[in-house]
Amino acid sequence: MEHNVSLISTLAAGFGLALILGFIAERLRLPALVGYLLAGIAIGPATPGFVADVGIAAQLSEIGVMLLMFGVGLHFSLKDLMAVKRIALPGAVVQMTAATLLGMGLAMWWGWSTGAALVFGLSLSCASTVVLLKALEARGTLESVNGRIAVGWLVVEDLATVLILVLLPPLAPVLGGSAQGAPDEPLWRTIAETLAQMAAFVVLMLVVGRRVLPWLLWQVARTGSRELFTLMVIAVAIGIAYGAGVLFHVSFALGAFFAGMVMRESEYSHRAAQESLPLRDSFSVLFFVSVGMLFDPMTLVDQPLHLLGVVAIVMLGKALAAMALVILFRYPLNTAMTVSASLAQIGEFSFILAGLGLQLGLLPKAGMNLVLAAALISIALNPLMFAMIQPLRRWVLDRSAFARKLEARDDPYAELPQTTGRQYLEGQVVLVGFGRVGRRIADALTEQGIPFVVADQGRETVEALRRRGLAAVSGDASDPMVLVQAHIANAAMLVVAVPDSMKARQMADTARQLNPGIEIVLRTHGEEESALLRKEGLGTVFHGEEELAKGMSRHVLQRFNASMPDEHAPTASPAH
Repeated sequence: MEHNVSLISTLAAGFGLALILGFIAERLRLPALVGYLLAGIAIGPATPGFVADVGIAAQLSEIGVMLLMFGVGLHFSLKDLMAVKRIALPGAVVQMTAATLLGMGLAMWWGWSTGAALVFGLSLSCASTVVLLKALEARGTLESVNGRIAVGWLVVEDLATVLILVLLPPLAPVLGGSAQGAPDEPLWRTIAETLAQMAAFVVLMLVVGRRVLPWLLWQVARTGSRELFTLMVIAVAIGIAYGAGVLFHVSFALGAFFAGMVMRESEYSHRAAQESLPLRDSFSVLFFVSVGMLFDPMTLVDQPLHLLGVVAIVMLGKALAAMALVILFRYPLNTAMTVSASLAQIGEFSFILAGLGLQLGLLPKAGMNLVLAAALISIALNPLMFAMIQPLRRWVLDRSAFARKLEARDDPYAELPQTTGRQYLEGQVVLVGFGRVGRRIADALTEQGIPFVVADQGRETVEALRRRGLAAVSGDASDPMVLVQAHIANAAMLVVAVPDSMKARQMADTARQLNPGIEIVLRTHGEEESALLRKEGLGTVFHGEEELAKGMSRHVLQRFNASMPDEHAPTASPAH
């Protein structure tokens, strides 16, 4: 009996070849995403040999987009974004505008229509969040101030791109593409109806979804069935995305994003992210494979100069625009270079946007090929951009007086105000880091009336603390000048609430040199780091898991001691 196995053959070829080429890419220190795209090219219609079913691959990739955007929503934190909003929001908007204009100018110079040029420019303006997160995690800088700014910047780009995806279909007829509604309907009415439908969906999710979805997740979690919990997460992601498209005529991507964002309200959001991760990663791979199937390698031969211009916009134009903006906001040169390297690539949203433009008849096939080729090249070279940051920074500082001036210019939050009270300048606690641990320590000190000065890398965090009347300075406390500005020489104690053992050593050394009698308290994540720091005698060291075990053990022993019979007394009742 013959069977139609195009689905199975597409899955087998896509997953198998993506595994092999993704593994080779990782061994070459390239993102695995490059291997997935190459796998798609290999099984696509533009290359000889086996050709997978493009239609089936496209439908599977839609599931990948839904789950990918669901994951972005699960990790989207409005609080994290607000912490860097002063640089991320205007920076992302201006940078996307600049990149779009550069792409439009290049496309119109080639003779493309205005609609095609606009979609092409927009496709070049949005960087890949997936590539950025992997790059920052590999370098251990995801939680740094530079990492938070870069991630916040890309979150704003993602949100802006989602809005563009919603507005592009009704605008397509005006831009020269195919109509998505009634041809005689006025444009303003089409846009108004689209925005109204989008707003209705958002309100429904934020008002009803925020209450119903976490409750449903809790009910399923109570059954204790891992399968049901995973099924619930996947059903919510795909079901809401599909419902958003059918009922509200908004994109699957937007529906899945809001499903994840609302699911984040539940206390089981971390478990939901973990349970959906394997399936999300698998279908995301198929998304990149299906995108690679659309690419024609002959673009590299037929249009080398066009491709060179596109790559220059992505890797130089976007990077320089971002660097100029960050410097304009009075951030250090290192931050400007990190953000510019983060944005010097394009990825998943560029594919989605270019694919929609192709579907609407706005973007020519050549434009899609150029976007895909530019993505392949920029993603492959992005690790090199990050590796060049420190050598290039040193080279620029050695040869440019202007760069040295930018690096050394005054930060209004880098020193305490002249009006700071005496109690914050002598005998105070210097608290390094105002994250989850630092905030709890600060609350305890405030309750006891103990004066303290916070040293934190986040300028917005320091600004918020000062508005509350607290003493704070901005900067990396491993730099001696930051501790000097916190008046470490006259402090009673240094509390390092950031789990970075290398920087903790530098802070402790600086504190000992300036204040030999100071008491030092350090925080670590790892057991080995904790043992090494204690051996070096830098101060009192707290290891998270060790302190958690001590606290739980103390509670257990107290309960048992309270309920055990005493030799000379009657049995005590358990403590409450």
